[in-house]
Amino acid sequence: MADHSGARHGLRYDINLSLLFTELPVLRRPEAARAAGFDAIEFWWPFEVAVPGDAEVDAFVSAVTDAGVALVGLNFFAGDMPGGDRGLVSWVGREPEFRDSVDVALGIARRLGCRTFNALYGNRVDGVEPAEQDELALSTLDQLAGAVAELDGQVVLEPLSAAPRYPLRTAADALAVIDKVGRPNVTLLADLYHLAVNGDDLASVIAEHTGRIGHVQIADAPGRGEPGSGELDLDGHLAALQAAGYGGFVGLEYKPTTDSESSLGWLPRARRAARAEEARRAQS
Repeated sequence: MADHSGARHGLRYDINLSLLFTELPVLRRPEAARAAGFDAIEFWWPFEVAVPGDAEVDAFVSAVTDAGVALVGLNFFAGDMPGGDRGLVSWVGREPEFRDSVDVALGIARRLGCRTFNALYGNRVDGVEPAEQDELALSTLDQLAGAVAELDGQVVLEPLSAAPRYPLRTAADALAVIDKVGRPNVTLLADLYHLAVNGDDLASVIAEHTGRIGHVQIADAPGRGEPGSGELDLDGHLAALQAAGYGGFVGLEYKPTTDSESSLGWLPRARRAARAEEARRAQS
């Protein structure tokens, strides 16, 4: 990657511990992130079920606090991700399960200070009309926006690749839903990898929509490896985001082509600490 030192200096990075340090158990990953120089982390849903027991939740919270890192992003429960599920926001028939899992997520957020919540839209479901799913999604997103507003939080909506039944593929797809919800704290999650492989022009998305981006994630393409493993000008795009006024976190959400620690060599250790707690206090 070219060295856009301004982007490296000005942007705040967090590390996604659902894709990095997966050689370790979940509860040991926050400590590994801290040892690697990060003080901000994000997770997909860190449990195997929608509603884990209190002891399991307590253990997760303790692992984060004991490591001295800040949880700055959390996915709501998204179903069986390894099996192909991609969220429950629009999944007719699973509303009670999703509501219960949201209560767990918000409880974790209150304890750890998380303010950004990724609500994966969900695949199209056999036997249900897309219009019915979309109606449920709008209602669900509206309710989520109200719930996280009490925490001064935001819900982010993410286009995905490699999920043929997932209807949000481009930034425009997600923004059309966001417009219909009409809540200021429902924003775009711009995963530069997903957008690029789905054919979005990243320069145009950044130029036109940075003000509507609530969170950024990066991986290189092709391959979804660490920056420098593919062909995307990630440094250039990050510099453009910063120049356009993006001030949120950049989540490292890639599949390392080597071991997790070695894959971080593209980001100097001095740039890894986001001073997340300090930034969060300044915003509160």
